[in-house]
Amino acid sequence: MNATDPGPAPDPLATADDLVRRLGSARTEPAANPQLEALALAVSANLPVLLWGEPGIGKSAALRELAAGLRVPLETVIASVHEPSDFAGLPVIGDDPAATGVPMAPPDWAVRLATAGRGVVFFDELSSAPPAVQAALLRVVLERRVGSLPLPEPVRVVAAANPPSSAADGWHLSPPLANRFVHLQWTHDPRTVARGMAGTWPAVPLPVIDPARVPGAVARARGAISGFLTARPGLAHHLPADAESRGRAWPSPRTWEMALRLLAAGYAAGSGHKAVAAAVIGAVGDGAGLELLAYLEQLDLPDPDHVLANPDAFALPERGDRQLAFLTAVVSAVQSDLTRKRWEADWAVLAKAVDAGVPDVAARAAADLAALRDTDWPVPSGIDAFLDLLQLSGALPGAR
Repeated sequence: MNATDPGPAPDPLATADDLVRRLGSARTEPAANPQLEALALAVSANLPVLLWGEPGIGKSAALRELAAGLRVPLETVIASVHEPSDFAGLPVIGDDPAATGVPMAPPDWAVRLATAGRGVVFFDELSSAPPAVQAALLRVVLERRVGSLPLPEPVRVVAAANPPSSAADGWHLSPPLANRFVHLQWTHDPRTVARGMAGTWPAVPLPVIDPARVPGAVARARGAISGFLTARPGLAHHLPADAESRGRAWPSPRTWEMALRLLAAGYAAGSGHKAVAAAVIGAVGDGAGLELLAYLEQLDLPDPDHVLANPDAFALPERGDRQLAFLTAVVSAVQSDLTRKRWEADWAVLAKAVDAGVPDVAARAAADLAALRDTDWPVPSGIDAFLDLLQLSGALPGAR
């Protein structure tokens, strides 16, 4: 080769690709970000999540980061470019349809998730999907079933939508579909974007459920939601009047069950208040959610397990709704770890309600507690004030 020969010219695309790879390399750091924490909490609780936000503000990037943190595959499905049959399944005619029926074949992304046994399916541009496609997605979101294929329980469902005003051919979500999601408003922080351009983005915080906290967390959440709905029965179900609100979060028995799961998961994981608040409001809507959060701030329920360990040392709350929330929580704690000692201790707790002159508040908790009794256990003295009610309802079989 001649000394002056420059040799083969470098591949211009290879050099450009190397530049792109370098720019795409970034690190993450822990950072306080309630919306990321709320997303991770809802996904951890295995509830479908819907991220609402303008185009280009990082919804898809957050999902990629979340899936990487969970070490599970991510399948992205652009809902707006699919047909209803892509979710309901395509009919496959077998040799003898009269004998075997006609199975509905699932799409490839569902097969990959079923094969992996876990993962995140991300339905993007949901608000651009026409009503027929939204209807087909109902079964996927609620039953985790695509055609004839059931998705494994560890598969999480997340969707993203742009407001109809900024979505391409945007549609309001149908109320049945909207009522199946935890709705999170997704926004961008200019400071976070600036730091990201320098190569550092916030990490998605993954909540860790503490097994030791689970029984108490479940009991506290049950007591809180039950007590609140007893005080505000009109919020158990409220379908908004306008189409836009019906396509967002609103209270129903289904979404209160979601709020219950979020609250229990938040308690068990020690999640931040802002993240739990965002998730709960995303389940039941602004009005009901804000009322619940105000109620929780004043509730301050004692730890049910501590009360059961020493039932003589606690003081019954003064307000009726708080009394009911507390008694419900204690019964739930007994149910989660049922022993004769704890069962009898709960009757001592209920007896305090009778002594305080509010037996009607304790009556429902007494019926639930009586139903947990092993027939070999003797009836404790604290049950005497409830015997007539329990025997009339049949909730105390075999009393002696």
